[in-house]
Amino acid sequence: MEKAYAVWRGFQDRVIAQAAAILLLGCTLLALVEVGRRYIFGHSFEWQQDAVTFFMLSGVYLYFSVAQRKRAHLSVTVIPEILAVAGPRAKFVGEIYKLVALVFSMLFMIAVVYWGIPEVEDAVKYSSRTESLGFPMWPFLLALLVGFAFMAVTQAFQIWFGIQKLRGRPVPEEPDDEGGH
Repeated sequence: MEKAYAVWRGFQDRVIAQAAAILLLGCTLLALVEVGRRYIFGHSFEWQQDAVTFFMLSGVYLYFSVAQRKRAHLSVTVIPEILAVAGPRAKFVGEIYKLVALVFSMLFMIAVVYWGIPEVEDAVKYSSRTESLGFPMWPFLLALLVGFAFMAVTQAFQIWFGIQKLRGRPVPEEPDDEGGH
């Protein structure tokens, strides 16, 4: 399982994170160009706002799984933190609490992906488009579902390693490459 996790982390770092970074950088540059075009020349592409909005969201969606892996996302940790200082048994209960929340979250991600597939199919079938009509909607909806699916895969690894940790077995730790996580 550790080898599979190492492959998954490599895929996230080399493919997912890079694709998200390119999308976010491209959107930022397009927004800057459009600000210049609008205020210097008085013209702007009609589709620019949709492009920036939807491509930026797609980059964020894709990065969900990396943020989940690094635990760099919003999470409510007050109960596990209180239990962690209340003694060894309470700390164990806090770890179980976090594991149950993680299982619930993963099942939610799977459900969203499962029920979201027909939405993507409908967007293709009915040729749904962004407000400016510049882009089809299905790629953005698909990016959301892919982001959630990748997040569920990351959560599955975290659940496995959380169970192993509760059993007293060694588990791989996420490298602290950004100093705060």
